[in-house]
Amino acid sequence: MPKLLKIFPFLLVFLTASVIPSCKKDYATQPYKTRNLFIVVIDGPRYSETWGDAKHVYIPNYVRLSKQGTVFTNMYNQGFTYTTCGHTALTTGVYQNINNGGYEYPKEPSYLQHWLEKTGNPSSDAWVITTKDKLQVLSDCVNPQWKNRYLPMTDCGVSGLFTGYRNDSTTFAHIKKVITDFHPRLMFVNFKEPDASGHANNWNKYLQGIVDTDKYIGELWDMLQENPIYRGNTTLFVTNDHGRHLDGWLDGFVSHGDTCAGCRHINLLALGPDFRQDCIDATPYSQVDICATAAELMGIQMPASTGKVMHTLVLKQVSKD
Repeated sequence: MPKLLKIFPFLLVFLTASVIPSCKKDYATQPYKTRNLFIVVIDGPRYSETWGDAKHVYIPNYVRLSKQGTVFTNMYNQGFTYTTCGHTALTTGVYQNINNGGYEYPKEPSYLQHWLEKTGNPSSDAWVITTKDKLQVLSDCVNPQWKNRYLPMTDCGVSGLFTGYRNDSTTFAHIKKVITDFHPRLMFVNFKEPDASGHANNWNKYLQGIVDTDKYIGELWDMLQENPIYRGNTTLFVTNDHGRHLDGWLDGFVSHGDTCAGCRHINLLALGPDFRQDCIDATPYSQVDICATAAELMGIQMPASTGKVMHTLVLKQVSKD
């Protein structure tokens, strides 16, 4: 029975892709309208409680915003399904078996470092804001050509690396303050829920964590659209670092970290001026492709990245100011 549970999501994806009409493929090349780019990572929800739930009970804002962008139904973490590994793949475009406790920095520079190097903009134009303190390591790397150079600003955990996790509500308050005070061009965000409650084996709080982070997503996008600095020129990716074990496999929703379909299948909602609206895209993509697409939109090259640009996402070519 566990083997059937492991392969069922892949069968579901195949069947779904065969009945959902594909979006019109009108591929784009640079330049793009995107000037600002935000990536928000919801830590550890299962696909089965989020977009994979046909009723979408816990994600009303995700559903509302999907009408303004593209939802990817065939998005997977094809690397290591732990928190720091998943976040590293999103920021560097490289799957790396990195220490999950904050004791190791990524091998390669992030898209934030690349962008700061290319543009010469101040660090305050690029931020890493995370509920989990250990994710402060995303701000730097061990590559000797990049280590301690072109570093984004950080606001992680209680007060930095090894200071402990904080509440997601605190993180969201800090996000809003940074936007108001600094108007950053790039921001990478982590919310610890529902992962934290899943590990605590608290099913009700796990579901509430999905509801709460869904609310933050809705409020963040609305805030950006109400601000003339961001309206009409800002891209937002909403994704997760990993899923969780399926019911009936090991300890179910409590844990994650292997190659089962529950751990690998993740969400992606893409909103922005260069993207299709009200679109369901079943094209197979991998987590590192999000980083490659972010780099493409912001006009930077990332030689170490193994990701590919998600060309089915992009709507059309536009003129750069």
